[in-house]
Parts: sequence; C-alpha cells; structure tokens
Amino acid sequence: MTTNFRRGPLLIVSNGYAEDLIGAALARELARAGRGPVWALPLVGEGRAYQGAAQLQGPHLSLPSGGFPFGSVANLRADLRAGLLTVSLRQWAAARRLGAQVAQVIVVGDTYALLVGTLAARAVPGARGPRLPLTHLQPLVSAHYARGMTPLDHLRELNALGANLFMPWEVALARRARRVYTRDQPSAAQLARRGVNATYRGSFALDILPPPERDLSPLLDSRPVLALLPGQRGDAAFSLPLMLEAAAALPELQAVVAFAGPLSGLPPLPGWTRDEVDGAALWLGRDQTRVLVLRGAFAAVVRRAALALGTAGTAAEQAAGLGVPVVGFPTPGPQYVAGFARRQARLLGRALTVAEPRAAAVAGAARALLTDPRRRAAAVQDGRARIGEPGALPAVVAELDGAS
Repeated sequence: MTTNFRRGPLLIVSNGYAEDLIGAALARELARAGRGPVWALPLVGEGRAYQGAAQLQGPHLSLPSGGFPFGSVANLRADLRAGLLTVSLRQWAAARRLGAQVAQVIVVGDTYALLVGTLAARAVPGARGPRLPLTHLQPLVSAHYARGMTPLDHLRELNALGANLFMPWEVALARRARRVYTRDQPSAAQLARRGVNATYRGSFALDILPPPERDLSPLLDSRPVLALLPGQRGDAAFSLPLMLEAAAALPELQAVVAFAGPLSGLPPLPGWTRDEVDGAALWLGRDQTRVLVLRGAFAAVVRRAALALGTAGTAAEQAAGLGVPVVGFPTPGPQYVAGFARRQARLLGRALTVAEPRAAAVAGAARALLTDPRRRAAAVQDGRARIGEPGALPAVVAELDGAS
C-alpha cells in the first residue's frame, strides 16, 4: 500500500455511541500531542460526544434502534423508515468529499465504519487504492465472542454473525489499513494470522472512563454499593423497574442508579415516590427501600460499586474491567436482547452472570456472588483479564505516523 502523509486535518469516522466517545477521547489525545485539527464524521446519531473535541461533519442520522439495526427485524424496519439508506448514501458522498481534504483517516467502529473510512482514504485524486494513511480502531468484535460456538450456534445468531466473527470482507478491508488496533490480545493475534497488521495496546473501554464526576460520600451510608446500569437506549423502560424490584430484595446493599438521560426521562415507576436532591440527583422510595438516582455520574457510581446490575454494553464492560461483577438479564430491546446478553457473557466470562428477567432471579444471582467468595473472585479475575488495562488511545496517537 502506498501512503501519502499530507498536511491537513485528521478525519475520524465512527458509528455508534461508544465509538463516538472513543473517537472524541482520541481527538483530545491528538490535541494534547499538538496534532490536528480533527474532523469527525459520526455515522450514527448526532455525534454530541465530539463537541469541543473535533469539528463535526455531516450528514447525521439518529436511528430508532440506537445503532443496532440488525438486532431484530423490528429494529431494521424502524431504521429503514427513519431514512437509513438515503442518509447512508449521503454519508458515503461526504466521506469521499472529506477524504480529498484531509491528511489521515482514522476509523472507530465495525466493518461498516471501515468501509466508509476506506472510501475517504481512496478519495485522493488519481488513487487506485487507499492513498491516505488509514488506521482502524476495532472496539466491537472480539475473538471471545465466538469462543465455544458451534456452526449451529452461529446459525441461531445469524443476525450477529459479523459481530461475533471477523468476516472475510472486514479482513480484506483491514489488510489495507496501516494498522488495526483491537480490543484484546486474542483478537489481534487472530487478525495477524490472516494477514492484518493488528496489535493490542490496551482497553478502549477504560480509556473513556473518566474520574468520578462527583463525591457520593454525603449521599451514601456504610453499605456496599449496588450499581444499577439500565443502559443508554430504550431497554431502561423494561430493565429499570425490574432492577428496582431486585434491589428491594437486597437490603444489605445501597442501590444507586447511573442514569444516562435527564431525570425527567425516567420511565414510569409505579409505587415509587420521588424526592429530588438537586438537578442531577433524586431518591426513589418504596416502603423501607430507598434508591439513589444520579445523572451524569456513571464513573462515580461504578468506581464505588461492589456489584452491578446491568443491561448495557460498554457500561457493563467498564464495570467488569474495574473488577465489579455484573448480573444482567435480557430485555425486549432494542439493545440488550437475549442474543446480545449471550454474546456479552462469552466476552466477559465469569464476570457476567445472565439471569432470567425476573426480579427474584436477578436478586438471587446477585446474592450468590455476594455470599460465595470463590465465585466473586473468579468474576473479578475474568473481568479484569477480558477487558484489560487502559492506555490504548495514547499508544495510538504515539504510533500514528510510525506503523508499517
């Protein structure tokens, strides 16, 4: 592959909420290293994570599925109605236009993001292959996802085939990249065996976990913290009420909800009273149970947690990476459906216990972790081993012009 190190902006292409967070964190690392300017082309959502970190390019598309069109037929149908195909074509054209103006292309995401990034890298006039340096950060697919799966298992999860495995077309595109950074060492080794210049430098998930956003000490008592992580997407309408029921059955723990949206966006919670603390905190109460709900304090909550109930993607992985065992359960969607829960369990190993979506089952799984030291130690060990240590993004920036 011929590369052309031109002067000009760096273009980051990303396609998802967590991917945008990684892209934005990378943009800030680039700024600290004196690199830039940085342009960002988010393919899913409005790219709010990039505000203040990179210059947003468009067009943008907010999907009803939250970026999981193949999670179910209903997700795909809703996304198509929202203009998925039309806006995608406009984004491809934008990638070509931007690629003719930038010095490098960095992709954060899956095969689709890599395809769009490749279009941008080929946009140099007269190029027959990627003429711009193309770097791929692959924070999604892991070799762990396919561990223990039979061909029949893959057929059962056919809609997630490209999320469980590095497909031939992704490998073909990845071979054209100057370097591919993976989420774990087994994935890097697997891609390297297939002719990809792949490496592992650390955990993207922990790189984007900030310090605690606020001091929780004035709000908490002496009990261990049970973090409730209902997720970013519509799953919370189903999962949060169930988590609260489970928390009520675990009085030995102080339950704290890390809620992503405004507190006014909490789903209906029949039987629970609300007592506002401030604009980002309130108490939910029912009988003798009190549960703290916090907005914009995920890092503060998960760093204090002894255990977590989670129906989330990156948030559950970050908890596991910190050594916090997680109990999950499938929801009707759009994200944390049964197949997603199975995939996350293969990734996290004993760090994630998948229970039936009943409060008694979830509380029972949590108590088993609390009362069995061996089970808890195994969960802590697997979580830290599978997610790894932070440090990927500084390494990417340091190596950006030196990979061969």
